[in-house]
Amino acid sequence: MEHGLSVTSLLIVIFAAFLTPLILHKLKLNMIPVVVAEILIGLILGKSGFDIVETDMWLETLSTLGFIFLMFLSGLEIDFKAFSGGKKRTKLPNGKFEPNTFVTATIIFIGIFILSLLLSYLFVLAGFIDDVFLMTIIISTISLGVVVPTLKEAHLMQTGIGQIILLVAVIADLVTMILLAVFASLHEDGGNTWLLLILFAAGVFLYLVLRSFNNKNIPYLESMATGTIQIGTRGVFTLIIFLVAISETVGAENILGAFLAGVLVSLLSPNQELVHKLDSFGYGFFIPIFFVMIGVNLDIWSLFSEPKLLLLIPLLLIGLLVSKLIPIYILKRWYDTKTVVASGVLLTSTLSLVIAAATIGENLGVITSEMSGMFILVAVITSVFTPIVFKKMFPMDGEHMRKIKVAIIGANQFTLPVYQELKKGLYEPTIYHKKQEKLENQSTDRVFEIIEISDFSIESIQETDIHEAEIVVISTGEEEINAEIGKALKDQGVERVICRVERPETEAALKNYGIEAFSTLLSTRTLLRALIESPHILSILTNDENSLYEIQLLNRKYEGVTLREFPFTGDVIFVRIFRGKDSIVPHGETELQLEDRLIVTGSKEYVEELTQELQYGSYFAH
Repeated sequence: MEHGLSVTSLLIVIFAAFLTPLILHKLKLNMIPVVVAEILIGLILGKSGFDIVETDMWLETLSTLGFIFLMFLSGLEIDFKAFSGGKKRTKLPNGKFEPNTFVTATIIFIGIFILSLLLSYLFVLAGFIDDVFLMTIIISTISLGVVVPTLKEAHLMQTGIGQIILLVAVIADLVTMILLAVFASLHEDGGNTWLLLILFAAGVFLYLVLRSFNNKNIPYLESMATGTIQIGTRGVFTLIIFLVAISETVGAENILGAFLAGVLVSLLSPNQELVHKLDSFGYGFFIPIFFVMIGVNLDIWSLFSEPKLLLLIPLLLIGLLVSKLIPIYILKRWYDTKTVVASGVLLTSTLSLVIAAATIGENLGVITSEMSGMFILVAVITSVFTPIVFKKMFPMDGEHMRKIKVAIIGANQFTLPVYQELKKGLYEPTIYHKKQEKLENQSTDRVFEIIEISDFSIESIQETDIHEAEIVVISTGEEEINAEIGKALKDQGVERVICRVERPETEAALKNYGIEAFSTLLSTRTLLRALIESPHILSILTNDENSLYEIQLLNRKYEGVTLREFPFTGDVIFVRIFRGKDSIVPHGETELQLEDRLIVTGSKEYVEELTQELQYGSYFAH
């Protein structure tokens, strides 16, 4: 009978995890993070609701694995390129230059931590909690899992203000995780904090070993990365379990080992396909079970039996908000009040690390289960409301929007006309060319802004800010140089690299490297054939006023909207929709999805306005 109950509870939790995103989509509640919705579903099914889920060994094991994998992905989310601080400072619309992102973010977090410490002392003096250390960790933590998706949806990740918000969250994630490990070690029976050094030493050693393997091009490892072997995925799971085992051996919490494993993998710059697989494992199975079980075990009704806990909820929410708003007000020197306040509200969001701190504090007997539940409830409240308030407050009037940066290496009869066309639209092209080299076949009445570099060597390219561009076009006179630069920039993390090559074997090699290739010979041949076979289609492609355009859907407001209900068809026709690897013929009932690439035709002016709306949400707001 117990076995039957065990299987039934497991089925209920898995079905709840499966149905939650579908319910959110059906009810168009896209503003609520899925993980928060999973906790709310758990509340309905668990102690606070129908109480139909019995916690057993199966669910505890899967929930623990979900917690471990969540901490691993939290470490993996950290982009250490943000700490480089080498980004060129751009001029803001108000005439001021953007602040240094790393220095500013560090100052803001120091302010957050100091205020969190002061507020924690106040909570202790008021008799709400006994441990200042734990309370400081809870107040100062920031949820990367809420901040990153919100910035992506608002298309602010690459803006100055977006980078500052992101970096503050990254620093908070790193520091509070380390402090949580120290806290747990101090309160463990016979725990020695210095033993944590063994864990960090193991992490450094593993990083050095793995980096040496990562730098070597080992053919048999590449062949084992696909098919039934999936050596990369196996290696990641081995790393997680190994560091979790070391964590428990030295008396630390297992989540520290998982977090450290994520940090190591992030430092090794894994390819996006592997990251996608790891996300699928985590958010597709383990992590939803963990969040549903958080809700199941949370007894909200017990909070009503303690008036002090009920009073602590609004006070803690105010404390979280104050601890972020005051330090971030330093940004008022560069940005308007609405931008600064909205940024502070977003940084108030807490979730994973608060759940971790509350769980650890309860397990160590530092806080009661009721107080642990109260902390988790506050974290859920912040995760629901802060993204909504941020989107309402943050000024989306184009001040923070930017053009897509395109770097063109090599000035010639192919790239210069393209530069002129791009400059008229939504792009910000820059040409890089060798010094003291005259441009052939160019009339003197044209003016081009060209940045001169000493030569086309990798060293000279790395001295520039080319790697900061979203799209890099390489069209020097040497095919080998084009390919070499393309690979180097792709290794540096440039999203799209386009190389000019003529030989088919070079083109195939570059495509395997994730680099797009174009050939003047192939282009001419294709153009001539199209002119013979389909002259009217070619006229559409080459007509400036009514050409074909590609727009990527990044505005979550239109996710799930059918083309029949789409309000801004205007002077455009939807020709094709590319979704991942699928090519979809659009019709009235076709639903738009986030990151769809829409192929449309229409007037250039209207397409540009539609692009701004679908990516930024700024043109049709009025």
